[in-house]
Amino acid sequence: MSAVLVVNSGSSSFKYQLIDSETEESLASGLVERIGEPSGHTTHRGPNGSTERTLAIPDHTAGFRAMLEAFEAEGPSLADNPLDAVGHRVVHGGKRFFEPTIVTPLVEINIEDLSDLAPLHNPANLQGIRAAKKAFPDVPHVAVFDTAFHQTLPPAAYTYAIDAGLAERHRVRRYGFHGTSHKFVSEAAAEFVGRPLGELRQIVLHLGNGASAAAIDGGRSVDTSMGMTPLEGLVMGTRSGDLDPAVLVHLARRAHLSTDELDELLNRRSGLLGLSGRGDMRDVRQAASGGDEEARLALDVAVHRLKHYIGAYTALLGGLDVLTFTAGVGENDAALRAEVLTGLDVLGIRLDPERNADPSHDARVISADGSAVTVLVVPTNEEREIARQSLQAVRESTGS
Repeated sequence: MSAVLVVNSGSSSFKYQLIDSETEESLASGLVERIGEPSGHTTHRGPNGSTERTLAIPDHTAGFRAMLEAFEAEGPSLADNPLDAVGHRVVHGGKRFFEPTIVTPLVEINIEDLSDLAPLHNPANLQGIRAAKKAFPDVPHVAVFDTAFHQTLPPAAYTYAIDAGLAERHRVRRYGFHGTSHKFVSEAAAEFVGRPLGELRQIVLHLGNGASAAAIDGGRSVDTSMGMTPLEGLVMGTRSGDLDPAVLVHLARRAHLSTDELDELLNRRSGLLGLSGRGDMRDVRQAASGGDEEARLALDVAVHRLKHYIGAYTALLGGLDVLTFTAGVGENDAALRAEVLTGLDVLGIRLDPERNADPSHDARVISADGSAVTVLVVPTNEEREIARQSLQAVRESTGS
């Protein structure tokens, strides 16, 4: 029995999941966090339950040693489940990477070079790759890029209307993110409704603390709400989403905010948090239910933005066959789904309230019988998709 280890590395933590290469079953998962702090922490969930440790974890290399110790102590045995690949989530691939890629020294250089487009993510992803290569020097390592699925965007969708030469020199264009999730969910949705992926016009709404919409025509992304960075588009937990760029000029001139202060404002102190003082959708909804007007406005703004994108993407696709909600908020917040879909009968969308209220964690239809558009809730599984793509890359590289 062989497996793929999927790694999602941040600057001070990394998540991992061991996935069976054949069945795609999750065999184990864990989290190594507080890397570089005086006291680190690990959590490992395997066949014998969940275990936690507190220990010094000075860097990512030490973090991988702690992970290996957890596998050895708690299972499953990596000797009994030899690795076909280690798959790494990498946020930004620019326009260079459009498919899963075996990590070579040149690929590492390119990931590092793209760090100016994702300064919070790519350096951390690269730290995880380098530490994992030390832990597993004889196993192929594969980079799977969040941006890759959106490389099919046409020029009209990815081009910003600014000075073309300046944009080219500084790599300013729409790249899109959450691509691994959008790919997995759109394919799962097609399988669920029993229709060929190539004939479906889909909108996928990935709604979590980060949120994005994607218009998918025949399995190809043709537009998406996130842009050059994950800041553009929908209202998120702490990110503003769409904003008149002149707001930044105005705040720089009148409030004397620096570039770094503006970056901090838009990425960490905006969105639901900026509007209501709460960054978690569950807390915002609870406050709104208790009569908090700021929380109610935050929900209304988020819903308004979602309706805007559904309408725009339906027009862009020339109609809509399937609309799918996914990720933490999309899968679990029935009230938000109802608010978003209310009034969209004109687009052929009719919600079934009872189906929508079903708390099931399985893929399911929530639209009414006779709705021209099938509305689904489909759980995303980015780790499984990364494992699939990593195996694909390894098999193509070896010709097997």
